[in-house]
Amino acid sequence: MHKLYPTSEAALDGLLKDGLFVASGGFGLCGIPERLLDAIQASGVKNLTFASNNAGIDNEGIGKLLRTKQVSKMISSYVGENKEFERQYLAGELEVEFCPQGTLAERMRAGGAGIPGFYTKTGVGTQVAEGKEHKDFNGETYILEHGIFADLAIVKAWKADETGNLVFRKTARNFNQPAATCGKVCVVEVEEVVPAGALDPDSIHLPGVFVQRMIVGAPYDKKIEFVTTRERETA
Repeated sequence: MHKLYPTSEAALDGLLKDGLFVASGGFGLCGIPERLLDAIQASGVKNLTFASNNAGIDNEGIGKLLRTKQVSKMISSYVGENKEFERQYLAGELEVEFCPQGTLAERMRAGGAGIPGFYTKTGVGTQVAEGKEHKDFNGETYILEHGIFADLAIVKAWKADETGNLVFRKTARNFNQPAATCGKVCVVEVEEVVPAGALDPDSIHLPGVFVQRMIVGAPYDKKIEFVTTRERETA
């Protein structure tokens, strides 16, 4: 099966439509599938639901799609540092489902494993638990969380071989691995593609069976969320 496509637009061809549910990897601006997000923005599809740790920052990452009003719902752990996100949420233009970070990762992993739901103590007694089923195990209360089953998964990897086996670089592994597994179709952008068999099997983080389409997105610019400096002190 040929998995490598020449452009992000080609890799997403036939997959995009209004109302799509997308699971996206990344953490802040680390390991985000920026080429694929750009292609989604350019396509003009709208009323999208994104499951992602966060929405990037203003006009970066999913923040670009917020600017163009293409996202109607976010399932996220952290939504700070994005003024447009805040404005749309407070104005009632954006639906937000807050989800504890570990729970969100497990919901993606569960969806990828075909598990429809699981119980967790995280969120018990807080607003996170409102409206959810409660159940006691060994005298402790847990809440039911549902696995995430997305229409499309988009992720960013460091290296891939021609069959789609992936290696993530350092902390860019973050949400990319569980997100990749929970979509009906997984599209990956990578920095480098190597021949099949070139990767050490023990170094592979995600087997190629989860990957349907790939693009080479390099070169990338190193984006920084905040530049913090201090005044130079005189000697």
